[in-house]
Amino acid sequence: MKIRFVVNGKAVEVESEPEARALDVLRETLALTGTKEGCGEGECGACTVLIDGRAVNSCLMLAPQLEGKTVLTIEGLAGSHGNADELHPVQQAFVETGGVQCGFCTPGFIMSTVALLHANPNPSDEEIRSALEGNLCRCTGYEKIVEAVHLAAERMANIK
Repeated sequence: MKIRFVVNGKAVEVESEPEARALDVLRETLALTGTKEGCGEGECGACTVLIDGRAVNSCLMLAPQLEGKTVLTIEGLAGSHGNADELHPVQQAFVETGGVQCGFCTPGFIMSTVALLHANPNPSDEEIRSALEGNLCRCTGYEKIVEAVHLAAERMANIK
Protein backbone atom coordinates (compact mmCIF):
# COMPACT_ATOMS: atom_id res chain seq x y z
CA MET A 1 0.00 0.00 0.00
CA LYS A 2 1.09 3.58 -0.64
CA ILE A 3 1.56 5.91 2.30
CA ARG A 4 1.99 9.66 1.87
CA PHE A 5 3.36 11.88 4.60
CA VAL A 6 5.91 14.60 5.29
CA VAL A 7 9.20 13.66 6.90
CA ASN A 8 11.76 16.27 7.91
CA GLY A 9 10.03 18.85 5.73
CA LYS A 10 9.90 16.70 2.60
CA ALA A 11 6.75 15.10 1.18
CA VAL A 12 7.26 11.39 0.61
CA GLU A 13 5.30 8.49 -0.78
CA VAL A 14 6.38 5.00 0.23
CA GLU A 15 5.19 1.52 -0.49
CA SER A 16 4.61 -0.48 2.69
CA GLU A 17 2.94 -3.59 3.98
CA PRO A 18 -0.07 -2.78 6.19
CA GLU A 19 1.50 -4.53 9.18
CA ALA A 20 4.87 -2.73 8.90
CA ARG A 21 5.82 -0.44 11.74
CA ALA A 22 6.52 3.26 11.29
CA LEU A 23 10.01 2.55 12.68
CA ASP A 24 10.69 0.11 9.85
CA VAL A 25 9.57 2.55 7.16
CA LEU A 26 11.73 5.30 8.63
CA ARG A 27 14.85 3.15 9.06
CA GLU A 28 14.65 0.71 6.18
CA THR A 29 12.67 2.42 3.46
CA LEU A 30 13.78 6.01 4.04
CA ALA A 31 17.24 5.21 5.54
CA LEU A 32 16.67 7.50 8.54
CA THR A 33 18.76 5.37 10.86
CA GLY A 34 19.02 7.91 13.67
CA THR A 35 15.74 6.50 14.90
CA LYS A 36 16.88 3.41 16.81
CA GLU A 37 15.17 0.17 17.72
CA GLY A 38 15.91 -0.72 21.30
CA CYS A 39 13.23 -2.91 22.79
CA GLY A 40 10.56 -2.96 20.05
CA GLU A 41 7.93 -2.75 22.80
CA GLY A 42 7.66 0.96 23.53
CA GLU A 43 9.59 0.70 26.78
CA CYS A 44 12.96 2.32 26.00
CA GLY A 45 12.21 5.41 23.87
CA ALA A 46 15.10 4.86 21.45
CA CYS A 47 12.66 5.04 18.52
CA THR A 48 11.03 8.34 19.55
CA VAL A 49 10.12 10.70 16.72
CA LEU A 50 7.78 13.67 16.59
CA ILE A 51 4.54 13.08 14.76
CA ASP A 52 2.50 16.24 14.31
CA GLY A 53 4.60 17.68 17.15
CA ARG A 54 4.00 14.87 19.64
CA ALA A 55 6.68 12.46 20.86
CA VAL A 56 5.73 8.96 19.68
CA ASN A 57 7.40 5.56 19.97
CA SER A 58 7.61 4.64 16.29
CA CYS A 59 7.98 0.94 17.15
CA LEU A 60 4.38 0.97 18.39
CA MET A 61 2.87 2.74 15.39
CA LEU A 62 1.86 0.99 12.20
CA ALA A 63 3.22 2.52 9.02
CA PRO A 64 -0.25 3.21 7.53
CA GLN A 65 -0.90 5.51 10.52
CA LEU A 66 1.70 7.88 9.05
CA GLU A 67 -0.70 8.76 6.23
CA GLY A 68 -1.10 12.55 6.08
CA LYS A 69 1.10 13.13 9.13
CA THR A 70 4.16 15.32 9.61
CA VAL A 71 7.14 13.43 11.02
CA LEU A 72 10.32 14.92 12.43
CA THR A 73 13.28 12.64 13.10
CA ILE A 74 16.67 13.43 14.58
CA GLU A 75 18.04 13.84 11.04
CA GLY A 76 15.65 16.72 10.39
CA LEU A 77 16.20 18.52 13.68
CA ALA A 78 19.47 20.33 12.95
CA GLY A 79 18.65 23.51 11.08
CA SER A 80 14.93 23.28 11.91
CA HIS A 81 15.30 26.12 14.40
CA GLY A 82 17.02 28.69 12.22
CA ASN A 83 20.44 28.30 10.65
CA ALA A 84 20.67 25.14 8.53
CA ASP A 85 24.33 24.74 9.45
CA GLU A 86 23.74 24.67 13.22
CA LEU A 87 22.61 22.00 15.59
CA HIS A 88 19.23 22.52 17.21
CA PRO A 89 19.63 24.09 20.69
CA VAL A 90 18.58 20.78 22.28
CA GLN A 91 21.22 18.85 20.34
CA GLN A 92 23.89 21.42 21.23
CA ALA A 93 22.92 21.36 24.92
CA PHE A 94 23.18 17.56 25.07
CA VAL A 95 26.67 17.73 23.55
CA GLU A 96 27.87 20.53 25.82
CA THR A 97 26.62 19.03 29.09
CA GLY A 98 27.78 15.49 28.42
CA GLY A 99 24.18 14.30 28.19
CA VAL A 100 25.42 11.84 25.59
CA GLN A 101 27.58 8.84 26.26
CA CYS A 102 27.38 5.90 23.86
CA GLY A 103 24.75 7.80 21.86
CA PHE A 104 22.30 4.96 21.27
CA CYS A 105 19.47 6.49 23.31
CA THR A 106 20.38 10.10 22.50
CA PRO A 107 18.10 10.65 19.47
CA GLY A 108 15.07 9.48 21.46
CA PHE A 109 15.95 11.69 24.42
CA ILE A 110 16.50 14.68 22.16
CA MET A 111 13.21 14.23 20.33
CA SER A 112 11.33 13.79 23.62
CA THR A 113 13.03 16.93 24.94
CA VAL A 114 12.01 18.94 21.88
CA ALA A 115 8.38 17.89 22.41
CA LEU A 116 8.61 18.74 26.12
CA LEU A 117 10.07 22.20 25.54
CA HIS A 118 7.42 23.04 22.95
CA ALA A 119 4.72 22.14 25.46
CA ASN A 120 6.51 23.52 28.53
CA PRO A 121 9.31 26.01 27.80
CA ASN A 122 10.52 26.18 31.42
CA PRO A 123 10.11 22.75 33.03
CA SER A 124 11.17 21.88 36.57
CA ASP A 125 13.45 18.92 37.30
CA GLU A 126 10.37 16.89 38.22
CA GLU A 127 8.59 17.81 34.98
CA ILE A 128 11.68 16.92 32.96
CA ARG A 129 12.04 13.54 34.66
CA SER A 130 8.35 12.84 34.16
CA ALA A 131 8.44 13.79 30.47
CA LEU A 132 11.52 11.66 29.84
CA GLU A 133 10.56 8.64 31.93
CA GLY A 134 9.78 6.67 28.76
CA ASN A 135 13.40 7.03 27.61
CA LEU A 136 16.04 4.73 29.06
CA CYS A 137 19.79 5.28 29.24
CA ARG A 138 22.37 2.86 30.60
CA CYS A 139 25.34 5.24 30.49
CA THR A 140 24.69 8.76 31.78
CA GLY A 141 22.93 8.47 35.12
CA TYR A 142 20.37 11.04 33.86
CA GLU A 143 21.79 14.07 35.72
CA LYS A 144 23.58 15.37 32.63
CA ILE A 145 20.42 14.82 30.59
CA VAL A 146 18.35 16.92 33.01
CA GLU A 147 21.11 19.56 32.89
CA ALA A 148 20.95 19.48 29.07
CA VAL A 149 17.19 20.04 29.09
CA HIS A 150 17.56 23.08 31.37
CA LEU A 151 20.32 24.52 29.18
CA ALA A 152 18.26 23.96 26.03
CA ALA A 153 15.21 25.57 27.65
CA GLU A 154 17.28 28.63 28.57
CA ARG A 155 18.70 28.94 25.06
CA MET A 156 15.36 28.42 23.35
CA ALA A 157 13.78 31.10 25.55
CA ASN A 158 16.47 33.54 24.41
CA ILE A 159 15.79 32.77 20.73
CA LYS A 160 12.10 33.66 20.83
